[in-house]
Amino acid sequence: MTAIPTKSSSAAAPPFGGASRRNRCLVMGILNVTPDSFSDGGHHTDVRQAVRRGIAMAEEGADLVDVGGESTRPGARPVPVAEELARVVPVVRGLARAEVRVSVDTMHATVARAAVEAGACLVNDVSGGLADPDMAATVAVAGVPYVAMHWRAPSRDMDRHAVYQDVVAEVTAELLCRVEKLTAAGIAPERIALDPGLGFAKRPAHDWELLTRLPALCALGFPVLVGASRKRFIGAALGAYGSGEPPPPGMRDAATAAVSALAATAGAACVRVHDVPASLDAVRMAAAWSGSQPDAPHPAPFAVRN
Repeated sequence: MTAIPTKSSSAAAPPFGGASRRNRCLVMGILNVTPDSFSDGGHHTDVRQAVRRGIAMAEEGADLVDVGGESTRPGARPVPVAEELARVVPVVRGLARAEVRVSVDTMHATVARAAVEAGACLVNDVSGGLADPDMAATVAVAGVPYVAMHWRAPSRDMDRHAVYQDVVAEVTAELLCRVEKLTAAGIAPERIALDPGLGFAKRPAHDWELLTRLPALCALGFPVLVGASRKRFIGAALGAYGSGEPPPPGMRDAATAAVSALAATAGAACVRVHDVPASLDAVRMAAAWSGSQPDAPHPAPFAVRN
């Protein structure tokens, strides 16, 4: 494994600009540069168009733009690393040159390393380091913040692993196990954030249980990222309390914003969404509802700049 230079944090700004100095939940914009993502696959496969979209999300108020080159929808097949690199790195580089704060959504150490070299300031790994044994050491050397999501199996097999006695207790225990492994590999605890992995080896009932008991996960002491945007459990709820039929993913943004507000009120540090403006307003209202002070610092690792 080729090491990448550790970035210095001595004179750098927070990764999310001024927003990291406001005590509100942050908003991460989703930029999938894939042909097959469940909601926006094929929309941003051209590099120039993808960079324009990322810049637009930053202008809409996204605190971070999360670039991913491999679909993790249920049933998705793996993408060769070379292909993922070709999709992701030029977009990350273009956004970094435009001074957009960018993260990389990847399970592969090679892609994480190349993306950080291209300007990414955070690694968002849906496998929590389980998919690639080199990931933890790569992130430790890079010195960037790391989001570890709860994950039990690859997308093609994950639905059959959605079996729990107590989903909150089991997800919590499995995430803490990942934290132990990640810190043993050299990732500083203050650079780790956790993600409960809504929809990943979860049924809708599991997702709602995790959300309604989100304060228990926040109480672990790590910033929590919630990725609910347009997912199946939102569609199922809209159908159950509406016409009976789940609306298509692109018609779930208002409901996603509602979940963003609820997650922020419950203590989430960041929400990951397709529609930035709606969720940005939602988390602002959550901050106002909670009486947060606008100039209070946001918790690490989201306030760390490398």
